[in-house]
Amino acid sequence: MSQFTSIAERRTSVDEVFDTLHHDIVTLKLMPGTKISEVEIANKFSVSRQPVRDAFSRLGNLGLLLIRPQRATVIRKFSIPDISHARFIRTAIEVEVLRTAILKWADTDTTAIRENMTEQAKAVKAQDTDRFHELDYEFHKLLCLAAGFELAFETIAENKTKVDRLCRLSLEEPTEMGVLLEDHTQILAALDKNDFNALETTIRKHLARLDSIVERIQKEHSEYFE
Repeated sequence: MSQFTSIAERRTSVDEVFDTLHHDIVTLKLMPGTKISEVEIANKFSVSRQPVRDAFSRLGNLGLLLIRPQRATVIRKFSIPDISHARFIRTAIEVEVLRTAILKWADTDTTAIRENMTEQAKAVKAQDTDRFHELDYEFHKLLCLAAGFELAFETIAENKTKVDRLCRLSLEEPTEMGVLLEDHTQILAALDKNDFNALETTIRKHLARLDSIVERIQKEHSEYFE
């Protein structure tokens, strides 16, 4: 039993370290290029180095850490090829998700997504970027649920991870949240009107905004890019 208990405890430790570091990286508490140490993180969480090593490996697989044996591990800088790939994958999936969602929309309970939109508007008014980011994530998840493709959102979320930090930086622009809210409003309106052409145009425009975000942030913070 002690072996099983040990495994469970280690798994919990890995999750705790991973969740905390993932949050700190995505919310830019840990900026691109920042060095982190297995020893320091292990001491911070009062765990051995193995759970930290496992958490680092998971973060590396998500493209958030650059792990270099015998050298410092660093928060990975933004990769233009990775960002382009992530947007391509996400666009392909979300267009097809919405193609199915619109067919089911008339029979879908849309209460949750409409409440989400109300909360988005409140977050924009309050200029609460953290809250808006959470609601944006939930909005796109609810679209997948409406289409009956909950698992598709796992792939979307994985690819969102590669660009979430850029999105956080972009929300520092006072008007950015309002622009995204308007996109979401148009997506919902197209679903309500059963207008797939407008829906596809809007989701492509919405996701393509990343291009201008990358260009602007690369000019302002070139040190954050590989």
